[in-house]
Parts: sequence; C-alpha cells; structure tokens
Amino acid sequence: MQKLISIMRSAIDKYNMIENGDKIAIGMSGGKDSLALLCALAEMRRFYPHNYELVAITLDPCFDSEPSDFSQIEELCRRLNIQYIIKRTNLAHIIFEQRHEKNPCSLCAIMRRGALHDLALEYGCNKIAFGHHMDDAAETFMMNLFNLGQMSCFSPVSYLSRKDLYMIRPLVLASESQITRVVNKIRLPVVKSRCPVDKNTQRETVKNLLTDLEKQYPALRKKIIGGLQRGNIDNW
Repeated sequence: MQKLISIMRSAIDKYNMIENGDKIAIGMSGGKDSLALLCALAEMRRFYPHNYELVAITLDPCFDSEPSDFSQIEELCRRLNIQYIIKRTNLAHIIFEQRHEKNPCSLCAIMRRGALHDLALEYGCNKIAFGHHMDDAAETFMMNLFNLGQMSCFSPVSYLSRKDLYMIRPLVLASESQITRVVNKIRLPVVKSRCPVDKNTQRETVKNLLTDLEKQYPALRKKIIGGLQRGNIDNW
C-alpha cells in the first residue's frame, strides 16, 4: 500500500489535487480501483500536510431491478471513519429495458456522473475523486484517436463550472497491475460488477490491443502517458 500511496501522492502534488479544508467525495463503484483509492486516501490523511475530509458515495444501478450488496464496503468505511452513502437508482432499467441502448456505457457514464456530482454537492463536497488509473488514461487516448481522430484524454483535474465542483483522479499515475496487487494483498472486499456488458465493451477491446502491442513495444501505456505530459494534452 505504501508504494501505491507514494505514486498517488506524486500525482496529487504534481497536479495540485488536494488543498487544505477540502471535502472530497469518492465515487465508489465497489470495484478494485475505487476501493484502492478509498483506502489510500484514508491512510494519507494521517500525514498529508493539508487537512481534508472524505465521503464515499455509491450509485447502485440496480441491475435486474435488484439492489447490489455493498455491506462489506459499508463496514470498511465504518472502520476507516468515512461517511458512506448508497443511492439506489433505476439506471439499469432505463438504459437496458426502456431505451435498449446500443452503446450503454456512454449513456450510463453520463447519467451516473451527473447523479454523483449532485450527491457530492448535497453532502457539502467541493471535489469528487475517481479511481481512474494510468491504463484507463492510455485506453481513453487510444479510443479517442481511433473513434474521433483526436489526440485527447480525460484530465487529471477538471473543473465543472456549472456545478462549481472539481473532479480529481489521484491514481492517474498508477498502473492497473499495481492497484490489483494491493487489493489482492490486503484482501479488499471487491463487489463484482453485475453489468450485462461487463468485459464486453470497446474499452476491453482496446485494453487487449494495448496488452498485445506491449509485447513488441514494452511499457507502451507509460509512454502514452509521457506523451500526454510532454505535449501538455488536456492539462497533463
């Protein structure tokens, strides 16, 4: 965990993600990335020079019209002294049963993100943190290049002027493999995704492509991130 916290702190300091008095909402999907982010930010409170508060927020899409079980995450947040909010929604019903979306991930992301932003503001947060990591950034860059012909990516820090809310991505310099090792080592309670298109998305295709390319071009994901930084693309 200390290695991951060190990488996370480098990103936080480089992009000035946390300031004194911040109240940060963590978008908790229940997956490994958000769990690692939760624990790392909770641990860093002990020694980081700026004081900040944390709130964990889960937006449950309720697949098959049934709520998911987040009780273990609820217990983890209790042990970490972090307020935990679960909001049950009908997102899955709207996307898969009403609209029959051909590209469900895009609409789901938009709707889920908007609801999370509103909840973060409702609970007095001025920032919201997501568990996006280096692999996510490299995949997003490639997807934008292939689909839109654009050299673009999400930013480590984004300001949402309409909400007066900052989005931060503290794990953006950490690799997925580093996060996976930490989660497995300390046995964090990962909630398996019940989404019907899980592991069957365009992002998964690009992930596999990058894995294949890295056999010939080692550390390709890290090189893509370096390119984003040297080109200062989207505030990298």
